[in-house]
Amino acid sequence: MDYVSLSPGTLLSPVPAVLVSCADENGRPNALTVAWAGTVCSDPPMVSVSIRPGRYSHGLISSSGEFVINLCSEDMLADVDYCGVRSGRDGDKLSARGMECVSVEGMARAPGIAGAPMHLGCRVEKVLPLGSHDLFIARIVSLRVREDLVDKKGGIHLEKARLTAYSHGVYYALGKALGFFGFSVASPDVLRRRMKALK
Repeated sequence: MDYVSLSPGTLLSPVPAVLVSCADENGRPNALTVAWAGTVCSDPPMVSVSIRPGRYSHGLISSSGEFVINLCSEDMLADVDYCGVRSGRDGDKLSARGMECVSVEGMARAPGIAGAPMHLGCRVEKVLPLGSHDLFIARIVSLRVREDLVDKKGGIHLEKARLTAYSHGVYYALGKALGFFGFSVASPDVLRRRMKALK
């Protein structure tokens, strides 16, 4: 197989398309679409988001030291896109799209977006200026999952959330399950049972 060499670029994909919500000192909420978000540590649970210093939300998060990552489902996609192409400096994006906010445990100002499959309440621990973007490294201090995605044993079923992904300027729906962690070494019986449960 042949390859084509290109200039280095930010083409690690797909990535989650998430809404990062925050608020100003008066409690006025805002949300920013972020494609550069990821897990950086499991113990303690920590995430990162990369935001351009010129973005309105950058100042809000820097001031409050907190934000909420909202995982987004397919039915939220137009809201996600809108919050990525409009600035909170120019008006209330959430009201313009009819989005509502909910309180999130551990957050003094940052709200969650109502209806989102999951809210991760985050407190900023470090900001690293990297160039075009600043990397906010934050500890997850609260986690809320929509009730319909949690079974009676406390298991989380994000496969039912119809989550979206972003790849090189295009949004995608997540498709069918292809495997699970450890499937390559699972016994045939476990493999059959687990894959059936994922369908």
